[in-house]
Amino acid sequence: MDPTDTDAHPIARGATAHADERLRTRAHTAAPAQRSASPASAGLLAHTGWVYWPLAFIARLPFAMMTVGVLMLVVSATHSVALGGATSAAVGIGVVIAGPVIGDLVDRHGQRLVLVPVGLANGILLALFPLIATEDRPAGVLLAAALAIGLTAPQASAMSRSRLLAIIGARVAPDRRARTTSRMMSYESAADETAFVIGPVLVGVFAALIAPWAPIAIAAALSLGFVTAFALHPTARTSPSGVDAIGTRAPIRDVLSTRILVLVGAASSVGLFFGTTLTSLTAFAQERGAEEQAGLLYGLLGVGSAVLALAVGLLPARFALRRRWIAFALVLTASAIGYATATTLSDVAVWLLVMGLGVGPTLVTLFSLAGERAPLGRTATTLTLLGSALTLAQALSSAFTGWIAQEFSTRAALTLPAMAAALALAFGVVNLVIERRARRTAV
Repeated sequence: MDPTDTDAHPIARGATAHADERLRTRAHTAAPAQRSASPASAGLLAHTGWVYWPLAFIARLPFAMMTVGVLMLVVSATHSVALGGATSAAVGIGVVIAGPVIGDLVDRHGQRLVLVPVGLANGILLALFPLIATEDRPAGVLLAAALAIGLTAPQASAMSRSRLLAIIGARVAPDRRARTTSRMMSYESAADETAFVIGPVLVGVFAALIAPWAPIAIAAALSLGFVTAFALHPTARTSPSGVDAIGTRAPIRDVLSTRILVLVGAASSVGLFFGTTLTSLTAFAQERGAEEQAGLLYGLLGVGSAVLALAVGLLPARFALRRRWIAFALVLTASAIGYATATTLSDVAVWLLVMGLGVGPTLVTLFSLAGERAPLGRTATTLTLLGSALTLAQALSSAFTGWIAQEFSTRAALTLPAMAAALALAFGVVNLVIERRARRTAV
């Protein structure tokens, strides 16, 4: 997908007047020199440069690799799926604690001042984790180290969305903003899905070819190098911190509105789905003596997810976001039920591919709606809140699923993704009710 194609079909039609006001405010707060150097008639690529796109993509990989990498390293070192899931959960707890704080700091001070120290700290902590995990440390030490990794997770995907929204609002012509924003959101979600494909695959490949500690060490190098480079890229100057200067940044309580919290709940459901799928798959592969294949198999989930996320922009406008949410959550639920009945690795592989067809478009929908509904000056906060909710739910469900697999059975663990998918569907129904009430109130 070409992220600069501004004439493609929009993902989210009917952006609210509040969103338009937010974009206009960003345009007025942009530096005059920046606006004159980048004509509003130019496409998004003219304002970012080619280097930005691969840089922003690679900066996502440490985040995509750390949960799977921590889980597989701890399971390999301790032979305990339960402890591996708990350690992965500690990463998620750190993310959810620090994520909104990092987002708020970025909204206040810009991305450079925040992301540079965060990326460096995360890289150092990732580099130290294999030394801790392979030295027969107490479980408490492992959990504390994993928590620290989560606390410093840079969440480059949320930062990229926030940064590009600021660029669109400040430098793209008003009549092109809606389409450019929609196309950008579709690309960003597809990039996330692709990263979630490549991340687990890299974990599996490096663990199989080198050692279980290798994926975490490589994630550390990527965090130190590419997250720092992403933070220092010239586009970071366009972060919407100028909103604070005119005193119009929305209060934090606006981020906790019902219209946003339903998205947070749905993102948590998707995180539950990812976590239960990853850990149940790990337990399933371990039973069959193919533990090292879990990361590769998990990558199959992202194949269908990324492909369909890229295709979302081709869907007709009348297929509204609220209906897409429900439709694809239904696909996810049905395929997760099939996954629960699988008895061989080949069966699991097929169902993972089908499950991806549901989860990818669901994520596109959630982040597109989040971009529309984010309060003025709170874009980074809103997006990191969704990302943190997803990661926390993924980590906690990994721990719970590991306990279920160890204390009960792998078959019981395999049923949990279907429950998570059904919860995402339920939140989609709640969102539909909220939107209908809002329309009736507006009339």
